Amino acid sequence: MREVRHLIITGRVQGVWYRASMAQEAERLGVTGWVRNRNDGSVEAMVAGSDEQVAAIMNWARRGPPAAQVEHVAVEIGSAQVATEFSGFEQRR
Repeated sequence: MREVRHLIITGRVQGVWYRASMAQEAERLGVTGWVRNRNDGSVEAMVAGSDEQVAAIMNWARRGPPAAQVEHVAVEIGSAQVATEFSGFEQRR
């Protein structure tokens, strides 16, 4: 069964390679979905995968890349229907 989570990551998460690093980690873990910067300075992501894959990418999101300073990760359960829309992991603008 595929798990889907919608994440909002706040802190110093823009201009520190957060999106590129998350995409690289998601591909390594086999997670599908997307990540993008938001106008308010946060980063938003939709992630899908097995329980273990989603747990692993959420753990990574709480740390981020070395230059990031993650303050909070808000997590909402995403729709299982959305998971079927993803074939890989992409960085969005």
